[in-house]
Amino acid sequence: MLSMLRTWNLHGFLIRKFAPSANYIYMHSLHQLQQNKKEKKKNKNTNKKEEDSHCDPKEYMRNVIGNIYKTLKYSTWDSAQKELENLPLPWDSYTVNQVLKSHPPMEKAWLFFNWASKLTGFKHDQYTYTTMIDIFGEAGRISSMKHVFKQMQDNDVNIDSITYTCMMHWLSNSGDIDAAMELWKEMKSKDCCYPTVVSYTAYIKILFDHGRVKEATCVYKEMIESGCAPNCYTYTILMEYLVGSGKCKDALEIFEKMQEAGVQPDKAACNILIERCAKIGGIMFMTHILRYMKENRLVLRYPVFVEALKAFKVAGESDALIRQVNPQFYIDSGTIRKDNDCFTVDVDKELLFVLLRKRNLVAIDHLLAGMMDKKIPLDHKGISSIIEVNCSHSRPEGALLAFTYSVKMGIYMERQGYLSLIGLLIRSNMFSQLVETVEEMSRAGHSLGIYLASILIYRLGCAKKPAYAVTIFNLLPDNHKCTATYTALISAYFASRRVNKALDIHKSMCAKGFLTALGTYNVLVAGLERNGRNSEAEFYRKAKKKCLHTNAGSEERVCIEEKICNLLFAVDLVH
Repeated sequence: MLSMLRTWNLHGFLIRKFAPSANYIYMHSLHQLQQNKKEKKKNKNTNKKEEDSHCDPKEYMRNVIGNIYKTLKYSTWDSAQKELENLPLPWDSYTVNQVLKSHPPMEKAWLFFNWASKLTGFKHDQYTYTTMIDIFGEAGRISSMKHVFKQMQDNDVNIDSITYTCMMHWLSNSGDIDAAMELWKEMKSKDCCYPTVVSYTAYIKILFDHGRVKEATCVYKEMIESGCAPNCYTYTILMEYLVGSGKCKDALEIFEKMQEAGVQPDKAACNILIERCAKIGGIMFMTHILRYMKENRLVLRYPVFVEALKAFKVAGESDALIRQVNPQFYIDSGTIRKDNDCFTVDVDKELLFVLLRKRNLVAIDHLLAGMMDKKIPLDHKGISSIIEVNCSHSRPEGALLAFTYSVKMGIYMERQGYLSLIGLLIRSNMFSQLVETVEEMSRAGHSLGIYLASILIYRLGCAKKPAYAVTIFNLLPDNHKCTATYTALISAYFASRRVNKALDIHKSMCAKGFLTALGTYNVLVAGLERNGRNSEAEFYRKAKKKCLHTNAGSEERVCIEEKICNLLFAVDLVH
């Protein structure tokens, strides 16, 4: 299938979106409207009085159809029939079809259909028959739908590809795939009935939905060979099937190839694919689609957005991209309340996030301080966003204000918010606030991780803040107190010239069963030498050589904690 995409030349006009139970009815209506206009043009001088009294025919018909719909819906058939008979209206095919398309109750629609067939000078055509077929099909009345189709055949009414497509769609929806396939063969056997892109696409979807993959591939190949160019919905169906089968890479290739062929994925296609990917955890393909949506200013529907957000959360991936694509759902950054499908937003919160989008950080500081006094709560994502923006602009005062707000309001932020703040505080040498941030991060249930914890402890040691380094170490969960973090703490004590305490920490580390890594020996040797304790440094230097000889060629057996330790301290990081 993919090789065909590379070689076949795609051309022709591509309709934007295909919907099985709507587009073929639309196409019929279009042809019918054009035909109706021609008839009106021929007879425009036959009733000049009526033309003068109705200067806007479109508005007039819209109102009339609306009134007929209300009559059919709210009146009994007997009273509705009397009103219909008294209407000064020329009952042509277009008017009857518009009444049927207004979706009156199914029983009333059928009674109206039969009533119209008895009108003098009126005869149902392919348009009115197809609409009636669609009404029965949508209601699940398959036997009634077949009865109307049989009437079309018995009355020698022209049956085109649109009528066949409608029948195939509803037959397959009812589970009768064999009957749908028979209709496809019957349609193709007619010399005057040629499949269109709509009918090809609908049939491919029918086959995919019923697991007939080989047949669907053959139909797609036949479609290309016949010179019928696939449209956006055709490609969407192919990609939807591939994603559902776990073949996201193939779907991604089609996504790119269709654009090369001049067919741009639309909003509906992107929403369908994102929804499918969210169900199977296809994060890579989803990310690619979201980038495309961002470039083309497309957005997700709210239910799809929620599912996609869950998928990113389950996968442990950042939701930054989906946030950029769908800023409308982040006006209140998660605190938007949906009530009767209408969003209501607190004025202060809305203003805050408008300022955030405009990067007016000073105004945000004043507004946030006021919200803190009023005890107006924000969502944790909103606080994280404010902190991240302040950190990107190197504004520790603004970031700390948002952090203070979160502490006072009892709001635990996302891990990324804490990490952004920690990075800014390290660069700003604000170590006491750094410790407070780590403490709050620990209460929120987030972990620094072994690597970052080791870096922080080492950095605090370099700043001659061993008490803060110990506090960070003690906040770590037990499974993060390992060779790497112990070595960082040893380095912190050496940096503060507390040699005996550093050696005590090493003894404690060994007593707990942690091996001395090469990075640990480097820290011990460098720390002892710098403090004039050369004999002890020589002892650890010999131990290091022995360790090197023992571990030669056994790098794969070194645990991850020791690898982190060696990465950080196997070179002389202590100055």
